[in-house]
Amino acid sequence: AATAALALTSLSAHAADLPSRYSPAASYNALPVFTWTGFYAGLNAGYGWNMGDSRFYDPAFGSIPGRRHGGFVGGAQGGYNYQFGMFVAGVETDLQYAAVGNKGASYGTTYYPGDSDGFFGTIRARAGVAFDRALVYGTGGFAYGDVGGNRGVDPVLGHHSGDEINWGWTIGGGVEYAITNNFTAKVEGLYVDLDTKDNYDRGGHVSVDRDAEFGVLRAGVNYKFN
Repeated sequence: AATAALALTSLSAHAADLPSRYSPAASYNALPVFTWTGFYAGLNAGYGWNMGDSRFYDPAFGSIPGRRHGGFVGGAQGGYNYQFGMFVAGVETDLQYAAVGNKGASYGTTYYPGDSDGFFGTIRARAGVAFDRALVYGTGGFAYGDVGGNRGVDPVLGHHSGDEINWGWTIGGGVEYAITNNFTAKVEGLYVDLDTKDNYDRGGHVSVDRDAEFGVLRAGVNYKFN
């Protein structure tokens, strides 16, 4: 009996030295999940093209149409996103320089040079669906600005200046991707419609009818604050 007990003790000791058939549990560190929730600000640049009609009315020459013009658009934006599940909702505002105006027209000695420089801004709601770091969204809201301004020079009636802020609306959409947890890049398209305004020179003779409708395609980067 003593011999058998000694043999069992020896076998148990050797078994304890043998490697286990089961691997130790692997350590697992979960990566942080990206969220679109938070404030952000950034810059953008792109191209805008005029889709509206502007007409000049002079009692001496009648109605003269202006020519459409497209050019550089660029500025800054900022806003806030809130993510719930896959859905993201937020609000954004931006202010843009826009070389989107009218090249003007001439009739005899009367010249309406137009004005391609202007600006516009928007205050918009955004709503979309997030696929991890990619966000597809639609946007729309309020717009304002002075785009497509017209100036008329008449040797008889004098100079007309058509600078005036218009009010309207905008709608569009885009795709945004989070390059890091703080920096995102986006491509966005907007249609902007600013209400038509009739402006007159000081003598009340030359009028300008501005129909400021234009499209914008732009790319931008944002910094997201943690």
